[in-house]
Amino acid sequence: MTSKVYLTNEGFLEIEEELNHLKEVKRPEVIKALKDARALGDLSENADYDAARNEQAQVEGRIKELELLLEKAELIEKRDTETVGLGSTVKIKYDGDDDDVEEYRIVGSKEADPSNYKISNESPLAKGIMGARKGDTCTVESPNGNYTVEIVEIK
Repeated sequence: MTSKVYLTNEGFLEIEEELNHLKEVKRPEVIKALKDARALGDLSENADYDAARNEQAQVEGRIKELELLLEKAELIEKRDTETVGLGSTVKIKYDGDDDDVEEYRIVGSKEADPSNYKISNESPLAKGIMGARKGDTCTVESPNGNYTVEIVEIK
């Protein structure tokens, strides 16, 4: 898999921070737990040792995953505010609901967090509004049926 992973600067820093925490804090904790469990004697029926080995596998797997993400990362640069694109923060209004304006930031799929209004560039809404300008009305094709939104503002 050689595809790019799109990240904002904030997302890149969060991943680096998690990676550093795993390497500098969790890994040494797991190594200590393994040593302590080995000191208890027979490893064949040592639950502490098995638990430490499982945690070690999880920590090392996550480290590899994060390192690969950072290796493939392409930072999303600040975009122009003329058209909606990756990295844009956009305010939209749903057709038929003029009072409700929602704001979303379009980020890469690894950084998406809909509960914090960060939507993936691969989501139906983002795909439907990419390339649109302020004032444009866009049709969004979703699994639950199509709907229309108006672009109110692009930041």
